Amino acid sequence: MNTAVLRAEFRLFRREPGAVFWVFLFPALLLAILGSIPSFRDADDSLGGLRPVDAYVPIAVLIALIMSGVQTLPQALTGYRERGILRRMRLTPVRPTALLAAQMTVQGTVALASALLALAVGRLAFGVRLPGQPAGYLLALLLAAAAALALGAVVSALSRTTKIASAIGSAVFFPMMFCAGVWIPVRAMPHTLAQVVRLTPFGAAARALDQAAAGHWPGWDHLGVLTAWAVLLTAGAARWFRWE
Repeated sequence: MNTAVLRAEFRLFRREPGAVFWVFLFPALLLAILGSIPSFRDADDSLGGLRPVDAYVPIAVLIALIMSGVQTLPQALTGYRERGILRRMRLTPVRPTALLAAQMTVQGTVALASALLALAVGRLAFGVRLPGQPAGYLLALLLAAAAALALGAVVSALSRTTKIASAIGSAVFFPMMFCAGVWIPVRAMPHTLAQVVRLTPFGAAARALDQAAAGHWPGWDHLGVLTAWAVLLTAGAARWFRWE
């Protein structure tokens, strides 16, 4: 990867206050707001005795990945294509693939930093325990990030303009948020619905993170679903993506 391109993309990202807020700050802010509600700090039998704020830390982590994958990344890549930047780069020593790799690195790094911020807010503000199985938590997080970025690349591949990217991203965004457990934590969903949701990338990620947070190694079925989605979406993006 060209380091100059990577540095330039980081600088450009910092100049986008909307992206910085929604990807980096919003998940932790949402967790802080929910944790300030007294009932969210009381144990809930439907969550296995956890407090809602405990259950929402992994969800806040996933929100950053979803924001980055289906909102920010497609807008950036489609904008570069729409303005002809990728076409012009093909005439220079810097290949368009360097820009693509740099964008995915920036988005993934910021999303992972947002995850750390959410964990810190949960721990320091509300006494949420840190993941009892940190290696499993990290593995699930990295696989979820890979699936989210690959999904964003597919949205970019299917979008000829930024308006189309925004429309497709919005259509994907809300179902993915539901599957991550934003409205109902996956562990509290009815059995049949939970079984279906666990087959989606963020439903599987939510359960894997829950298990690692509780001190257990994430289920191989959940990790397998995440891996399968990451591979399939990456293959789809590689097949359908066009530089022009």
